[in-house]
Amino acid sequence: MRKDSLIKAAALLVAAVAGGAVAVAGAALVGVGEGTTTVREVIRDFGPRVNEVSSDTRSGKAMTVNQIYRIAAPGVVQVTSTTKVQIPADPFFGNPFGLPSTETQRALGSGFVIDKAGYIVTNYHVIRGAQSVQVSFSNNGSMKAEIVGSDPSTDVALLKVKASSRALKPLDLGNSDAVGVGDQVVAIGNPFGLERSISAGIVSALQRSLPSPAGMTIDHVIQTDAALNHGNSGGPLLNAQGEVIGVNSAIETGDSGSQGNVGIGFAIPINTVRDVVAQLKAHGHVDHPFLGVDTRPIEPSIAKLFRLPVDHGLLVERVFNDTGAARAGLRGGTTQVVVAGESYLLGGDEIVKAGGMEVASTERLRDIVSQKRPGDTLKLEYYRGAERRTADVKLGRQPPTPLE
Repeated sequence: MRKDSLIKAAALLVAAVAGGAVAVAGAALVGVGEGTTTVREVIRDFGPRVNEVSSDTRSGKAMTVNQIYRIAAPGVVQVTSTTKVQIPADPFFGNPFGLPSTETQRALGSGFVIDKAGYIVTNYHVIRGAQSVQVSFSNNGSMKAEIVGSDPSTDVALLKVKASSRALKPLDLGNSDAVGVGDQVVAIGNPFGLERSISAGIVSALQRSLPSPAGMTIDHVIQTDAALNHGNSGGPLLNAQGEVIGVNSAIETGDSGSQGNVGIGFAIPINTVRDVVAQLKAHGHVDHPFLGVDTRPIEPSIAKLFRLPVDHGLLVERVFNDTGAARAGLRGGTTQVVVAGESYLLGGDEIVKAGGMEVASTERLRDIVSQKRPGDTLKLEYYRGAERRTADVKLGRQPPTPLE
C-alpha cells in the first residue's frame, strides 16, 4: 500500500509541469516533503468569501456541515512555500556556456489559525526546505509567515504572522482521545489549490500508525473517509462540534498509481499536535525521548514453540549503541528464525512492563516513553531467560533520523 503526502498543486491552477502535479513515488508515505511543483505562472490566491457566524452557534451540540464551515473556514489558510533550486547546466538544451540556472518551486498546502497571537499550524512536509512561506486568508489577504519551528518526527510545523487580532479567526481545538469510530467529521483545506473546500465523512478507524518525514512512527493517527487530496495537507479535520481533532496529512493511494482520494485519509491527532506546538512555541524545536530498542510483540504461538518464559510482552530484537537501553544493559536478539514466513530475532530480553504498566505492543511502549522527557528515567521489567529483572533506563534524545 502507498500513502502520499497531500501538498501537490493541480494543473488547473498551476501551469508548469507536463501532466500537472508531479506524482509522489515510492512506498508508505513516500514523497513526504517532496510535494513541490515547478511554477512558471502566478498561483491564484483568491478564495471564496465566507459569511461568518456568531460564536453563539457553538453550543457544544452537533452542527450541520454548513454551520461548521461558516465557523471554521475563516480560520483556514492556504500555505504556499517557495524554494529556489539550482538546475545543472545542459549544453544541449539552451545553455551552451554550461552555467547552472535557478528555478523557483512552490508547494501548496493548508493550515489553520490557533490563536489571536498569529500562530498557524500546518504540516512539516508543506514547508520543508522552504526559503519563504506565504499564507492567504479567507478575505483574500496574503502575507509572509515566519517559520517558528517544525518537528519532522510528527510532521508538524508552526508558523506565525503579524496580523491584527481582528483579522485572525482561531479554531477551537478538541480532544482527539474522545474521538470514536463512526463519528461525523469534516475536512477543510485547499485540495489542488481550490481554496477552503470542505468535505464530509466519518472516522473510519483509530490508532493507525504512519511513518513521519524523519522516518519515525506517528502513533494514534485518525483514519477518515472524508475526501482528502493534494493540497489538504496541514488543514484541519473537525468534529461535529466544529473542533479540530486532527491535522490532515496523508492519503492511501493503493497500487493503482492514482494521486487522488480513494476514501482513505489520515490525520495526526490534535492532542499530539498540541504538545508539539507547546514545545515549538517555547524552544523552536522538539526533543523527543528515546529508549533505543527495536521490539516486536510476543505471540503466544511463538512463545509456546520456543519455550519462552512468557507469552506476552515484547521481544527485544535490537539494542542501539550509545543509548539509554544499551547503557542499562539490555540485550537484543542473537538467533534469527522463520516461522510461517515471518522472521523473528530470538535470544534477547523480553520486556513485560514499562513504568509499571504492561506492554503488549510496540505502540504501547512508544506511548509510555512519549510521556517522558529526555533525561527522565523509565523502569523496565523484563525477562532474560527464565530470570525476571528490572532496569532503570535513562532516556536520551531521539536522533533526527532512524539509527541503522
